[in-house]
Amino acid sequence: MMEYTNAVLWAKHLDVYQKHTRILTDVNLSVNKGDFIYLIGKTGTGKSSLLRTFYADIPVVAGQANVAGYDLATLRKRDIPFLRRKLGVVFQDFQLLNDRNVYENLAFVLRATDWKNKLDIDNRIQEVLDMVGMGTKSHKMPYQLSGGEQQRLSIARALLNRPEVILADEPTGNLDPDTSEEIMRLLVNISKAGCAVLVATHDFLIITKYPSGILVCEEGGVRHETL
Repeated sequence: MMEYTNAVLWAKHLDVYQKHTRILTDVNLSVNKGDFIYLIGKTGTGKSSLLRTFYADIPVVAGQANVAGYDLATLRKRDIPFLRRKLGVVFQDFQLLNDRNVYENLAFVLRATDWKNKLDIDNRIQEVLDMVGMGTKSHKMPYQLSGGEQQRLSIARALLNRPEVILADEPTGNLDPDTSEEIMRLLVNISKAGCAVLVATHDFLIITKYPSGILVCEEGGVRHETL
């Protein structure tokens, strides 16, 4: 029987829709504090749609889902920003602000989430940059960074508000194998520090190097699998 009591992210009998098309049916899963879970499946099987549902980019219209204590089925639009302070999202294409340096990319997020004190902002930015091995890069522009460094910055951004969950959508998709391994090792270490991490990936080599729980999207559903 699935355990939901201590879960920081869970779904019960969740159907996932893209516009009016049902992509996934009767999804049941739970992710606890400190869990590191892979979400795998072929292109078009619903991995990204499921992650988008969890960060409230796709509304819940059938079934139940909860992230960091927020009921996604009843979540009001004005509360979405508060949910997103409790989770971090890491994208394949980094989604950085290319006209601002590393510091300003991070400061923008903090100011947008009601951080006011400059010293607090400075300290938190230095903390997350140190966590991802980018402590000396705050002055660099995104175009001056390697792909791996850009993804590290993306992860630093996701960590800013001390999230309970990180959702990573193909975080190594644009990276070479060695860099992919560095990024995955970083995400595993983040989970060991207590933050749940859910990673959508096609990279089976990484999964064999860092084995953990697996959810498989296929044939309109999600099933649990172990290596």
